[in-house]
Amino acid sequence: MAMALVSLALLSTVALAADISGTWVAAVELDAGSGTANFVLQQKGDQITGTYAGALGEANVTGTVQGNKVQWTFSSAEAGKISYSGTLESDTRIKGTVEYGELGKGTFTAEKKK
Repeated sequence: MAMALVSLALLSTVALAADISGTWVAAVELDAGSGTANFVLQQKGDQITGTYAGALGEANVTGTVQGNKVQWTFSSAEAGKISYSGTLESDTRIKGTVEYGELGKGTFTAEKKK
């Protein structure tokens, strides 16, 4: 009986882990203004790799997924290190905070393209 409960608990944890691989469009609101960032993300286990394209050009992205918590970073010659930290609200929506180096802090909402 105890083993069945442990197995059920593990299955529940696995079911909650989503694969965020795909193309995401993020509406970003910063102290310095607003804009849109595009991300193509690939997830393997809890690791994220991918690309950013937006007002700062293009860059490689790395990050992690822990349950419904997602974080990724990239670097820009103009702004330095950019960090995204969010919560996966559904399979197609991430909401959270951003730090755009010298451009300031803010919030973002990302929607996954279908």
